Amino acid sequence: MQAFRFHHEVLGAADPRLPAALAAAHAAKLRPLCVCQEAGVPMYVARSGDRYLVKRMPNSGSQHQLDCDSYEPPAELSGLGEVAGSAIQEDIESGVTALKLDFSLSKTGGRKAPVASGLEPESVRTDGAKLTLRGTLHYLWDEAGLSRWSPAMAGKRSWFIVRKHLLQAAENKTTKGAALGSLLFVPETFSVDHKDELLQRRTARLAPLSAPTHGARKLMVLVGEVKLIEPSRYGHKLVIKHLPDLPFMVAEDLHKRMLKRFGNDLALWDAEGSTHLLAIATFGMGSTGIASIEELALVLTSATWIPVEHRHDLELVDALTHAGRRFTKGLAALQHGGRSTAGVGGAVRHGATPGRALHRSAERDGRLRNRARCAHRRERPGAVDLESGRAGVSFIAGVYRLRAGAAIELARLCCEHPSLRARPRARRTLIRTLT
Repeated sequence: MQAFRFHHEVLGAADPRLPAALAAAHAAKLRPLCVCQEAGVPMYVARSGDRYLVKRMPNSGSQHQLDCDSYEPPAELSGLGEVAGSAIQEDIESGVTALKLDFSLSKTGGRKAPVASGLEPESVRTDGAKLTLRGTLHYLWDEAGLSRWSPAMAGKRSWFIVRKHLLQAAENKTTKGAALGSLLFVPETFSVDHKDELLQRRTARLAPLSAPTHGARKLMVLVGEVKLIEPSRYGHKLVIKHLPDLPFMVAEDLHKRMLKRFGNDLALWDAEGSTHLLAIATFGMGSTGIASIEELALVLTSATWIPVEHRHDLELVDALTHAGRRFTKGLAALQHGGRSTAGVGGAVRHGATPGRALHRSAERDGRLRNRARCAHRRERPGAVDLESGRAGVSFIAGVYRLRAGAAIELARLCCEHPSLRARPRARRTLIRTLT
């Protein structure tokens, strides 16, 4: 359990004296120290409503121990290095993080509807200037801790937990002069016994979208799990789980672009019944109360709500989960314009040795990528590329950064793939590259 040092006093996260200590530290602008390291790692206290939260200092996540709740992979490995300071600006004095978004939160009547975010190469501009829809969801997912997995979480992640942590992650974040939380619509878990109360709260939440206006029409951001995408009379409609009576209308042209961009995600979601398909979309409502989507992106996750990019990614996440590993999943929309370089684990944690650092340094990572490129040239017909399914081993060093036993275990898992069983030379190259 995480603990913090205030002057000479150490308080655990569950200590009943902690809230009062945090309030005093916030008033005195005192920086508590996380005691996961002997010398302590500086933190800061932010206020959210009537609560006080201990947050890590910007770019300090890698200074914490791997088993510390405040640990995160180095920014250059997780992809946050490309957007931190530009699309994501954190003010440690006020505790507020400002986000720059490249999608509109309003719509004028005469303007053409924006194209689907899926048409872009990925969800972050290559200059890191702004976050797209998919990049925004990946950022919130990472901030909510939903890209991490520990065996202790087994059977405990549900939509109720996902929603709770997403909304907490949106606290103290602003965009375009408004609180991000006020722009998000994340449906509550549906209950037949409480459907009237849920409807009342939802109606109040969405009321501003139906209010008469003479200027630009306001939009909100939906985050929900897809249940169905089915034809309607004049296009298609998106049905979100926990919203059985509120379909979101999708225009025919937007639906075609969605199929073109997210066809692989939809196919894998259809084939693997245990997966979840998340939608993040901007939407508006007219005076009729009908919700219509303006811009849309989809994100596929494993059964444990860990985002995945393709089947091989899903197989590896499932293998690590079933093996009882602790790991952090790098999210592609925050990395190099969408091309993942961290994959599973800008850090991967071995369950038996949580205190050992398992991620490579940036310098070591560069050497591994060079070795992988050389191996790729020598053994092009050999291994399976996790990005495309084609031959090649270039993904190994660039995507999975491990050490010792964890690397050997991953090599064993990868070598079980049918395309490698009959290629002993490629198997040897893969293991040599990893270890």
